Amino acid sequence: MKLLFVLNESSYFLSHRMAIGLDAVNRGWEVHVAAPGACPESLNNTGIKFHSIKLSRKGSNPFYELRTILILYKLFKEISPDIAHLITIKPYLYGGIAARLARVPSVVSAVAGLGILFSSQNLKYRVLRSLLYPLFKLSLGHKSQKVIFQNRDDRKLLLDWSVLSLEKSVIIRGSGVDLNLCPYTPEPKGVAVVSFAARLLIDKGVEVFASASRILKERGVNVHFWLIGEPDNGNPNTVSEAQLKEWQSEGLVELLGLRNDIPELFASSNIVVLPSFYGEGLPKVLVEAAACGRAVITTNHPGCRDAIEPDKTGILIPIKDSLALANAIEYLIDNPQIRNDMGVAGRILAENEYAIEIIVEAHVRIYNDLLKQSGL
Repeated sequence: MKLLFVLNESSYFLSHRMAIGLDAVNRGWEVHVAAPGACPESLNNTGIKFHSIKLSRKGSNPFYELRTILILYKLFKEISPDIAHLITIKPYLYGGIAARLARVPSVVSAVAGLGILFSSQNLKYRVLRSLLYPLFKLSLGHKSQKVIFQNRDDRKLLLDWSVLSLEKSVIIRGSGVDLNLCPYTPEPKGVAVVSFAARLLIDKGVEVFASASRILKERGVNVHFWLIGEPDNGNPNTVSEAQLKEWQSEGLVELLGLRNDIPELFASSNIVVLPSFYGEGLPKVLVEAAACGRAVITTNHPGCRDAIEPDKTGILIPIKDSLALANAIEYLIDNPQIRNDMGVAGRILAENEYAIEIIVEAHVRIYNDLLKQSGL
């Protein structure tokens, strides 16, 4: 079998789908990955074949967007995959159309959150949604197709929008976590550390995080706030470098930048927070926090609330509410036993629901069902 992954960033494959690709290689399948840029070194000697394509994550020029469909059509004709696994919005929109034109036997469309396009009620995004309706209808209309969601809210949204049939939809809770790479460790002693790890977007709640720090600072609570990540330049909702430096100079946050040692950072933390109101799928950072045995504070928002067991592995707060976040943090600081119990429960949740082996096997079942459906 030939399996082709199409993504708008190769790094996303490495962090979220690599285990699935390697498992497919071990099963004797021919695995391809198509994404912009050069072949990542991590793919060398894996048996996975890389194809560099032109696909802009943020571009909106109609000519270039139409060209993307043509590029993907040519790619599908060249590789002739039995299954095209299309991940994130542009690949599954444009790739879904191209796959139908190229007569790819089966398609998997991975809706890893619907992003600001659906979470914002700004006039610009409401108009854009209406313009994209026919593209969604076409891209999700393949006769042999499964559409993977990470939470029920996103599935309901597209079902209610009448661009998808229920029998095509599948829910897989997140991208999984390698429990060996995110081991459970006891909490560190000393001043509590609260970590935020994500793209530094306003919609991810980074301003709420800084405001909660200010509230606790004014209360005299001794706590460190770690900001892990970097601005997403080109995204209109990113926080600026100037704002980050201002928060740091006020003593509100410690800037750790973009890091690839998240498990180690969480091992040095006491609490992990994600006060997001973005269109999340199921945030991987919350899965990693659970695996590391850390209590979580996140929002009662699609995707975020699906990642925890409220009041058992973490606490839910309203969106855009820095006071609620500050209160929840102070509560967990003042109650270390409750915090520890949440961490232990989080590890159990990760072992039962988020282990990478569980996620890989769920994808393999989908692939096999599609192969049978298409007669291969």
